[in-house]
Amino acid sequence: MKIGFIGLGNMGAPMAANLAKAGHSVTGYDMAEVSVEGVEMAPSAAQAAKGVEVVITMLPNGDILRKVAAEVIPAMDKGAVLLDCSTVDVQSARDVARQAEAAGLHALDAPVSGGVGGAAAGTLTFMVGGSEEGFAIARELFDIMGQKAVHCGPSGNGQAAKICNNMILGVTMIATCEAFALADKLGLDRQAMFDVVSTSSGYSWSMNAYCPAPGIGPVSPADNDYQPGFAAELMLKDLRLSQMAAEAADADTPMGRAACDLYARFVEEEGGKGRDFSAMLPRFEKRGRSA
Repeated sequence: MKIGFIGLGNMGAPMAANLAKAGHSVTGYDMAEVSVEGVEMAPSAAQAAKGVEVVITMLPNGDILRKVAAEVIPAMDKGAVLLDCSTVDVQSARDVARQAEAAGLHALDAPVSGGVGGAAAGTLTFMVGGSEEGFAIARELFDIMGQKAVHCGPSGNGQAAKICNNMILGVTMIATCEAFALADKLGLDRQAMFDVVSTSSGYSWSMNAYCPAPGIGPVSPADNDYQPGFAAELMLKDLRLSQMAAEAADADTPMGRAACDLYARFVEEEGGKGRDFSAMLPRFEKRGRSA
């Protein structure tokens, strides 16, 4: 396929490189001066979108997505696919999809899970909203960039799936960190805690696959001084998106709101920016009941 790829940052660059390595013709564009192996760079987003079958975007937020979409949609051929892999608010995803469809394009919102490591290894999971026809066209590309792609329904549903998943993740990580800090103060050995919880009703991905306690369970960022696999500020971004969506949908999400408030305090007031989201554990270790 001929592919335009806009947004060649930490996630976009390895994704584009994997597509080029698989034999696709990839033209890229980024605001920064970057070089990606196998990718020919264009002077503008519109130029990257001309004459291609799929335009992929990986962008920081909904406002930037809207601006890029306004530039690339008029440049794209009818019947092409606009595939946005950014994590943005649901409304932005749906508004951009309407604009694309009005121009005769297929629109997919396909945020990812798996981080920079998954992007490099080609093991991302894609949560996809949009038409069946668009999904079928892009399926081959999902198979190259990731290990799983789930079609979640109409436009915006990919973003909905991502923010619901990450709201669960944020809440369960906080609960896991709180429980370890409590276990410490009760004199319970961390390995014993893990051995019980990881095989009991407290089982979760946060405990079993990404344990926030150093030296416990599989290797995780906790074993590397909490250098980010998934940065706390990115978790905060996703939790804020979940609360924007909850407000728009009139949904009661008290645990999601509490998790959002805690990560905001951690990132903005307590030095959590640039640390892994599991660094909530040393935060709780230092605090008493009245803190």
